[in-house]
Amino acid sequence: MTPRHWTIRVRLTVLYGGLFFLAGAVLLGLTYVLVRESIDTPRLDAADGTLLEQLPEVIRARFDPQMVANLQEVIRREQEQFRQQTLNSLLTQGAVALGLVGVVAVGFGWLMSERVLRPLHRITETAARIAAASGVGGSLHERIALTGPRDEITELADTFDAMLERLDRSFDGQRRFVANASHELRTPLAINRALIELAVSRPGASEDTRQLGESLLAINARHERLIDGLLMLAESENLVTERSHVDLADVAEHVLGASQAGSVDLRSRLDPAPTVGDPVLIERLVQNLVENGIRHNVPAGGWVEVTTRTVGDQAELVVSNTGPVVAPYEVETIFQPFRRLDSARTGSERGFGLGLSIVAAIVRGHGGRVVALPREGGGLRVTVTLPAQSRPAAT
Repeated sequence: MTPRHWTIRVRLTVLYGGLFFLAGAVLLGLTYVLVRESIDTPRLDAADGTLLEQLPEVIRARFDPQMVANLQEVIRREQEQFRQQTLNSLLTQGAVALGLVGVVAVGFGWLMSERVLRPLHRITETAARIAAASGVGGSLHERIALTGPRDEITELADTFDAMLERLDRSFDGQRRFVANASHELRTPLAINRALIELAVSRPGASEDTRQLGESLLAINARHERLIDGLLMLAESENLVTERSHVDLADVAEHVLGASQAGSVDLRSRLDPAPTVGDPVLIERLVQNLVENGIRHNVPAGGWVEVTTRTVGDQAELVVSNTGPVVAPYEVETIFQPFRRLDSARTGSERGFGLGLSIVAAIVRGHGGRVVALPREGGGLRVTVTLPAQSRPAAT
């Protein structure tokens, strides 16, 4: 239960308890007034001769009026004492009863507030799980499915479920469209590549034909990379369901060994950083970060450094690189699809702006976090944190 829920529940408890306490106080006050009026009605006043006049004349003549007056005064005092004792007893016992009513009212108010807030807690918890879910639309299939009488809270839950249903269909349709379009576009590109390679390698092909073929092959390869990037982006935005133990240090070592760095110096400080996830997607994550650091190393002769370690309950991967100076306001946009820095500064014309967006999608799918910061003097420092896991015991 969140602090806000506690605050609302305490307020409702005070409201219910206050109402019951107020009703008990009003009832006690009315009882006090009625009892006091009932006691005051038959009171005997010592100044009148009511008691003496009620006696027969023969008996009345035998009594001394002063003695009768004294007797009336004694009776009046007894009445007054009885009256005060009765009212004091009523107030004392009433106060005790009112205190018990207050305690019962607070307990009843606490139970009633819990019952009233239970559907709202369920709606809030569902919304929080969906908001915290990894991956784009990763938990939109979940529903509140609130049962009970048809009231405003039930209508709110049904409206929320209807909104989730529409969002779920929208995200699923978008992912299916990107994946299907990517698959469909792969076939004609593969055919184009085969035909161009056949034409270029054919005996007797002119030099102009070969140059044209090489240009078309470069364009075709660029389009294939774009299609692969779109397909990877669509797949990595799904929630990762099949996980296995992966060490970021092992993945980084493999990626660095297979990277073509050219004049860029590759550096590494690889400490164990075990996590759980999809090995293929995590390898693609590290590969994209390393390739991004190599591609944007301008001028030539810079370096790319990869660091892995475990910090608390997080497995951390840091990829730093030299390069052109990046403004802080530009860092916010580099994880969005098709967003690139100025190619005149970075010296790269090959990218489509999908590499870092794929990294962000993979990190979200694994329940992690990615942050990019500009380095002083140029380049970027990209930090990826994933939930750390201990290595499985050897059998």
